[in-house]
Amino acid sequence: MSMMRGFFTVGFWTLISRVLGFFRDIFIAGVLGASPVAEAFVVAFSLPNLFRRFFAEGAFNMAFVPMFSKKLEAGDAPLVFAKDALSMLGLVLIALNVIALMAMPYLVWLMASGFSGDERFDLTVVFGRIAFPYILFISLAALISGVLNSAGKFIAAAAAPILLNLCFIAALFVASWMGWNIGLALAWSVPLAGVAQLSFVWVAAYRAGFSLVPRMPRMTPELRRLALIAAPVALAGGVVQVNLLVGRQIASYFEGANAWLYYADRLYQLPLGVVGIAVGIVLLPDLSRRLRVGDESGGREAFNRAAEFSLLLTIPAAVALLVIPTTLVSVLFERGAFTSADTSATALATAIYGLGLPAFVLQKLYQPLFFAREDTKSPFYFALVALAVNAVVALCLRPYFGFLSAAYGATFAGWAMLVCLWWGSRKFGEAAHLEPALRAKVGRIFLASLMMGAVVWGTTALMSPVLQMSGYRVPALLIILVVGLGSYVLAGRITGAFTVGELRRKLRD
Repeated sequence: MSMMRGFFTVGFWTLISRVLGFFRDIFIAGVLGASPVAEAFVVAFSLPNLFRRFFAEGAFNMAFVPMFSKKLEAGDAPLVFAKDALSMLGLVLIALNVIALMAMPYLVWLMASGFSGDERFDLTVVFGRIAFPYILFISLAALISGVLNSAGKFIAAAAAPILLNLCFIAALFVASWMGWNIGLALAWSVPLAGVAQLSFVWVAAYRAGFSLVPRMPRMTPELRRLALIAAPVALAGGVVQVNLLVGRQIASYFEGANAWLYYADRLYQLPLGVVGIAVGIVLLPDLSRRLRVGDESGGREAFNRAAEFSLLLTIPAAVALLVIPTTLVSVLFERGAFTSADTSATALATAIYGLGLPAFVLQKLYQPLFFAREDTKSPFYFALVALAVNAVVALCLRPYFGFLSAAYGATFAGWAMLVCLWWGSRKFGEAAHLEPALRAKVGRIFLASLMMGAVVWGTTALMSPVLQMSGYRVPALLIILVVGLGSYVLAGRITGAFTVGELRRKLRD
């Protein structure tokens, strides 16, 4: 499978998952709105996801994938290495779960001290204890997904997250039908989804020839090397989580703010997931394999094609989030318990995150340059810079912008991290340079995106009466998005940014 085809494969399945995620969030918003139960669930669900950055798509996997890819390329007992890594990871995660379940009140306080003294705190502790074991299942699933991705088999790993959203949606419908507690039903659906995802990718790996059966954990020299490589990534991940904690802490002192930021996060995570995650998943093993055989020119080609893919999709997505955030939030979430006031607050946060979207995506492009070379220390130092920027911006702006200071902090930190990654990548020479032809395209892509933004803004204004009519709002939004897509394709052709035929050729190559 070509790298561009890999991008589109992962991107397609990620898109399906994120669309289902929108349906999930629409239902949650309609039933819970920005209520205490909604805020408690959001924070509780963020607890296993916090540690997920370390063990799932984070430190462990970023170190594991390059090592496994090189072993697979060289035929150096890759399955033995994967089994040892799986077994040791499982042991560490079981110990983590025991500690976390006992210390849950302290974890909740660290995440949202503003909840102390009201019902949100106790609810979050209960939901957190139920949801936290998800980290065990999703981390093991992520390691197995890394095995599949290294072997060029992207579909199962990319499709697995769909199961999480299906479990959430099923829990909402069953709980509503049976009259169960919605918050508890959502909390219990989290670990059940983890089991489903782990089972799905394990079966896929088994069918691909990788029988990953855990065995007695043992610390081998290779696992020691893996731990040494992963340690700086873990520290960098810890810094990133402190960034998130800053935002959560600030939001916890504003009623409803955690829910508003969550729904805004879901909107900008759609393009980030489709583009950024697809790039990171496909590019890292590809670069690792090329470096293993000394193919520097191939590595540069892979980097540039990933950059082109990222820019073509990210810039117009960012423009759309800036131009029509209120329309997006209103149509998708404003129903039931989710009010117009919730829409206004969420839309402001969405626009701020939109400003940072290109930086968040391009980080996924530059990070593999370091991880493929087993340089995990540099991203750690860069993460410290981003942390400082986030903390200073968020705390300084809090008196003026309230909960929105958390979104501003995250956005400024994202750009700071990207600048650091770009600056640090210069040591890799030509392998990290954008081709002159691609650099010339960037301005044209930006111009095409602005032209699309003008069309989207005008179309939204024309359809404003329809957007207020119950039953026609979703079709109206779909029309706006289709018109926007068509205008972007036309603008791309006019400006010379790209053509449909060019994209087709690259997909076939």
